[in-house]
Amino acid sequence: MDIDVVTLFPDAILAPLGTSIVGRAQREGRFGLRAVDLRPFGRGKHHVVDDTPYGGGPGMVMRADVVADAIASVRRAGSRVLLTSAAGTPVRQADVARWAKEAHLIVVCGHYEGIDDRIRHVVDEEVCLGDFVMTGGEIAAVAIVDAVVRLLPDVLGNAESPLAESFVAGLLEAPQYTRPLSWEGHEVPAVLRSGHHGEIATWRRTEALDRTRRRRPDLAAAFDGPGDAE
Repeated sequence: MDIDVVTLFPDAILAPLGTSIVGRAQREGRFGLRAVDLRPFGRGKHHVVDDTPYGGGPGMVMRADVVADAIASVRRAGSRVLLTSAAGTPVRQADVARWAKEAHLIVVCGHYEGIDDRIRHVVDEEVCLGDFVMTGGEIAAVAIVDAVVRLLPDVLGNAESPLAESFVAGLLEAPQYTRPLSWEGHEVPAVLRSGHHGEIATWRRTEALDRTRRRRPDLAAAFDGPGDAE
């Protein structure tokens, strides 16, 4: 898989994604990553990438033609182009799994007051991390790339790891424990020390559903019938 991130701040992309599991996967050639610097595509001798908004208002708006040229410089047949935007659809794990099957992903980072709305004619999806606003799309892009890359073949040490995580089955993941057995008066649940795989699986399913009901009732609604939710 190849991933291109269109951004005004390449270091904000390359630095964090060069560490840990994602950085190792890149060094091993499991995916390719490039930060496409938007500035060289700017207009005039000063490479201007933004302008004042029509109709007035605070801040500056990134030019659609500049961003489109940057996208076109790396786009190829079959590329999937994502635009990070506070007005986008919140990213779900199912989206990440779908993008992980792409051969080429382009992530476009918005900035300032956003990008001229006409850019939507040249992107495939507009996405966000949640109902909040950041100064730019770089953090969102890093999060998306991280989530996608960890689902690529042989990136994680255990191939079963992604199968038991939060959101994969529509629920939050059950609690996890390790040593010490007892810590500050709290002990590891006895069932996890029993060695009985069937009972452990049942416990984890129950705990996952209970945690989801308490923390994310919107997700639990799909598993609770009318009047069943606590």
